[in-house]
Amino acid sequence: MKLKIKKGDTVKVISGNSKGQVGRVLAVDPKKMRILVEQVNIRAKHQRPSQQNQTGGIVHKEMPIHYSNVMLLDSDNKVTRVGIRQQENNGRIEKIRFARTNKKDL
Repeated sequence: MKLKIKKGDTVKVISGNSKGQVGRVLAVDPKKMRILVEQVNIRAKHQRPSQQNQTGGIVHKEMPIHYSNVMLLDSDNKVTRVGIRQQENNGRIEKIRFARTNKKDL
């Protein structure tokens, strides 16, 4: 399944422990239908000492959340659904994503 949320989009969490938080999408995993959002869903992870982290210990990092728990923000910072329209450019048809709330391109 192809997700309508892309890397670099700004999203708002609409359910779960991080409800209401806003962040930028860092990574998208379409097979697992999960996305990684900056400064959202931070968990404590125990890490063994390694070459990069000599001391080891507890590290706080972002964990992926399911894409259905977030909604895209439009240019007015309102949550919106994503629409796709086709536009012809030099004889080629391009798919352009737009916000359903204000009809502006994303």
